[in-house]
Amino acid sequence: MATIVHLVRHGEVHNPQKILYGRLPGYRLSTRGQKMADVTSDELAGHDVTLLVASPLQRAQETAAPFAQKLGLDIVTDERVLEAGNDLEGLHIKGPRSALWNPKRWPMLANPAKPSWGEPYTEIRDRMWEAIDTARVTALGHEAVIVSHQLPIVMIQRDAQGLPLAHNPAARQCNLASVTSLVFDGSDLTDIFYAEPAQDV
Repeated sequence: MATIVHLVRHGEVHNPQKILYGRLPGYRLSTRGQKMADVTSDELAGHDVTLLVASPLQRAQETAAPFAQKLGLDIVTDERVLEAGNDLEGLHIKGPRSALWNPKRWPMLANPAKPSWGEPYTEIRDRMWEAIDTARVTALGHEAVIVSHQLPIVMIQRDAQGLPLAHNPAARQCNLASVTSLVFDGSDLTDIFYAEPAQDV
């Protein structure tokens, strides 16, 4: 009996200051992000989805909203699919104003394989798999949608493909409003697919 769990990354966020917002409250979808969520929800509206789960962060809840409307489902909020913890949140980390130029922050970068600047990759992976397993059991024989964030989804992608969790962020395949679909036969993961329904938005 096949069950599919779709991992949806939230849409574009309104972030004019270009900071690493992480788990900070108040970061909503941009107008483009709302359109992305709408387009991606259209893609899954005709599927046999019986469960809709989302991270508690505003951008994930707003991305899940059109799914709830079109699928006729309530949003189940799950802390386990939350954005990765990051000690650099609230800071600029790219370009000439990057906080990473400050030597006092260099110890945070000591071990990229862990990573030393935030929540360990293994912990992100484990909590995500727990949430996915719960969704798989709840939606057994049907489909589930989980709206989460880039790094948590990438941890599952890499683990499912037998790749090291430590990686170059530039190599991630998890764009805004993308869908990573995990196909299960019972409890066994049999396939993984990636799609970008909102790539032209």
